[in-house]
Amino acid sequence: MARYKALVAGATGVVGRRLAEYLASQPDWEVIGLSRRATAGAPFASIEVDLTDARDCAQKLSGLTGTTHILYAARYQHSVEAPEPIEINTAMLRNVVDIVASAGALQHVHMVQGSKYYGSTLGSYRTPARESDPRSTERNFYYAQEDWLEGRRQREGWTWSASRPHAVMDRRIGIARSIAMVIAVYAAILREEGSPLSFPGTAGNYRALYQCTDALLLAKAIAWMSTELRCANQAFNITNGDYIRWMNLWPVFAGYFGMEPGPAHPVRLAEWMAGKGPAWDRIVKRHGLRPTLWEDAAIWSYGDFVFQPEYDIMSDTTKARLYGFHEALATEEMFIGLFDHYRRERVIP
Repeated sequence: MARYKALVAGATGVVGRRLAEYLASQPDWEVIGLSRRATAGAPFASIEVDLTDARDCAQKLSGLTGTTHILYAARYQHSVEAPEPIEINTAMLRNVVDIVASAGALQHVHMVQGSKYYGSTLGSYRTPARESDPRSTERNFYYAQEDWLEGRRQREGWTWSASRPHAVMDRRIGIARSIAMVIAVYAAILREEGSPLSFPGTAGNYRALYQCTDALLLAKAIAWMSTELRCANQAFNITNGDYIRWMNLWPVFAGYFGMEPGPAHPVRLAEWMAGKGPAWDRIVKRHGLRPTLWEDAAIWSYGDFVFQPEYDIMSDTTKARLYGFHEALATEEMFIGLFDHYRRERVIP
């Protein structure tokens, strides 16, 4: 019999889907996924619910009993061009906690945050970022959610935790918001045109340190900190555990795709790739790939978001190791593993 019953909010997202699938494979967990649309083919139960609508949450969730954990990986729909709304994101979390906490079995709430907590999108910041670092000067929905949870748990007695990953990637096919997918499709287009694999970002970004997080590693970390008493009411940076420079990986990627590496050649991918649909269609047809619309192949504005900053993106994961989480992954191997998987699934040539 399962020891824990978890609601995973955002179960169709990159983090939420992998987290729910991982927990469903563990004997100690019973899992129900929450999402606006059903999670087709998922190995766990799911509920379609609009987290922005308090009435819908009450109707869909009030009948649930015995829920011990809320694992919150949802966020309001957003783009990289604008700040994420603070009030809506906080209300979404509140709508779930209000209903579940009233049933009386809640033990723990986990929030998935990120390195935006440290101001990583605002310009150069203190690195490697530590969980004890002060908040940035800009308002952030992570802060609002965390403050609300802290006040609520003091009154009711359950606990919370937060994970702070960066650049999360997963093996599931169809995730366009993935830097691995951006790189793979970009390489396919350049190879189709007979060009070397030039780096599309800035020269400073090419040299700067960066970090990534594998979605399964993150799922294991969330399960750990949600059940480890020492982690109560604390946050933990969770990444693969290493740092990369694109200048070191780019020749490796070029070799993988059978191309010559090119120098840094800054372009705005969202603009430069806009007219490449016909080339992609030729690639799909020639190599017998899964039919994929150009618009769904990759999110080019996300590539611009990753490849433009000219400062280090670094989080210190020492705290998680000291508290007992020792999983790690070589980021270079993660990328190659993802490319291999994409090829086996016939989504890239």
